[in-house]
Amino acid sequence: MVQLIYGPKGSGKTKRLISMANAELEATTGDVVFVDDDKRYMYDVKRQVRFVDVTEYNVNNEERLFGFICGILSQNFDITAIYIDAFMHMIGKKPCEIEELFCNLKDIADKREIKLVINISGKTEETPDFLKDYII
Repeated sequence: MVQLIYGPKGSGKTKRLISMANAELEATTGDVVFVDDDKRYMYDVKRQVRFVDVTEYNVNNEERLFGFICGILSQNFDITAIYIDAFMHMIGKKPCEIEELFCNLKDIADKREIKLVINISGKTEETPDFLKDYII
C-alpha cells in the first residue's frame, strides 16, 4: 500500500509523517523504517524505528532511491512500513516527473505487502492526476 502526504512546504507534512511512523510501532509487529535526507529528525523518531539518512549512501536521484529501497527490503523481510521524508529533495525532480518511479515503488510495496508513506512537497493545485488517489 502506498500513501502520500502531499502539500506545500511548511504545512506540517514532516511532523505528521513522524507521528505516523511512531504510531506504526503500536500497530505492527514488524519493523518500521524512516528514510530522510539528513539527520535533523533523528531524535524525533522513536528509537525502535530504523532511521536512515540517505546522504550517507549517495542516494541523489530516482534510480538510486529505488535501488536503495529495494536493498533495504531485500535485507529485512520483517519490514512492514517505510516512511520517506523529503522525497522530492532526494531525487531532484518535480511531482509531475515521477510517474515511473511512483509506479515502481507501488509495485514493490504491493509485492512485499508493506506500507510505504511518502512525503511530497508541492502546490495542491498542481498535483499530478496519478498521485491524487494516494493522498491521505
